[in-house]
Amino acid sequence: MDIQTRIIFIGLLVLFLVFSPVTAVITASATTGQDSYTSAGALYSKSVDLANEGKYQEALRAADDALALNATSLNHLIQANRAGILVMLGRYEDAIAAADSALSVSGNLTTTHSIAYYNKGDALRHLGRTDEARDMFNKAQALDPALIPPNMSVPVTPVVPVTTKSPLSPVAAIAGITGACAVCLGFRSRN
Repeated sequence: MDIQTRIIFIGLLVLFLVFSPVTAVITASATTGQDSYTSAGALYSKSVDLANEGKYQEALRAADDALALNATSLNHLIQANRAGILVMLGRYEDAIAAADSALSVSGNLTTTHSIAYYNKGDALRHLGRTDEARDMFNKAQALDPALIPPNMSVPVTPVVPVTTKSPLSPVAAIAGITGACAVCLGFRSRN
């Protein structure tokens, strides 16, 4: 091997040794980010399933665990659904804060925003703030006509959670997790 070839070889070896750890860190970071996203998505799905089973405390715990992973592309969706869980637990102010968090994210998030408006309206209704609640229900229905507002003349019982389905269907959960929040999906109304 001549001197020039040795210098090139040593140079490449040095580059390999210097950049291999950097590449490993970048790869590990990307993998960790993807793992975080996947874990948050799994916890979000678990939260939806638990809420659909009427296990609201467990559903809230799963949603909070998903938020702790800070998968920012899912946080708005998690918060929108979390607002509905908090309503079912009688934590109306917290539900409004969760809905507002979901609504603060801009973009083509029709599904997420319709759910957040609906759940915020439900929390406001339970607090007796019917005009504000009516406005939120109208915004939800404007985004998704399948979301039928509840009868505002019927009084609500504020603490006893009822077993109901999450307004976010499993199909919408999958759409949100895969980033297809712009897909218009049907939801069941809460009466």
